[in-house]
Amino acid sequence: MYTIRTFTYGSADYKQAVDLRYKELRAPLGLLFTNAELQKDEPDVHMGLFDENNNILVCLTLTDTGNSKLKVRQVATDSNQQGKGLGRKLSDAAEEYAKQHGYLTMYCHARKVASPFYLKLGYKIVSDEFTEVGIPHYVMEKTL
Repeated sequence: MYTIRTFTYGSADYKQAVDLRYKELRAPLGLLFTNAELQKDEPDVHMGLFDENNNILVCLTLTDTGNSKLKVRQVATDSNQQGKGLGRKLSDAAEEYAKQHGYLTMYCHARKVASPFYLKLGYKIVSDEFTEVGIPHYVMEKTL
């Protein structure tokens, strides 16, 4: 059994999400989070999918970028849970949140290796390949 919920910057859930983001997204690239980077998370909406023991398995961050657009950032799934459809469940919940709050478009800077995941969710590649955090990315977008 899983629960999906939003949480705030600085909460215990947020700390779990930062740990998951570090483990899955930053550590493999040899990168750390700076305090300044994490402080940018404060106004954002944070979502997580949790197991029955309240452990976070998937997380993402939603940033309002104006013009009815919502940027999906820092999507991370625990490596032991990948391929089980949990990322899709949380992404679907994020889309529902976006629709309920009047957003018309969701977009992300997707790692090239993650682009097949976003394509399955209905996102389209809307940019040329570019480098971010030292690896190839695309801007991907979905109209809600």
